[in-house]
Amino acid sequence: MADKGAYILLSLYESLYFSKYNRKPRINKYKEKWGMQDVIDSVGFERAKEILEYYFNTGKVGHQLQFFYYNFDRMDDMMNQLEQDRENRARLIEQTKRLVQGEE
Repeated sequence: MADKGAYILLSLYESLYFSKYNRKPRINKYKEKWGMQDVIDSVGFERAKEILEYYFNTGKVGHQLQFFYYNFDRMDDMMNQLEQDRENRARLIEQTKRLVQGEE
């Protein structure tokens, strides 16, 4: 039943696509499950879900499934970089607060 996760993500893709474009995408779930399964095998189900949701928050027009398959690893890297940046900024803000409080 490894296909179950792929079908769940394909259904999520359809839902996100419909929310964005107000129409259902034309996909063959049986054919597309292989590409989605490759994504799951590479990054895991939960991370694949996060990347798919992130994909629909990008400025990409059309949100084609093939583009997602070919670029999910780049989106994963970008998400990791954004998270590291958030952590670094939070750390710098905390250090700045401590410095300012120490000077007063």
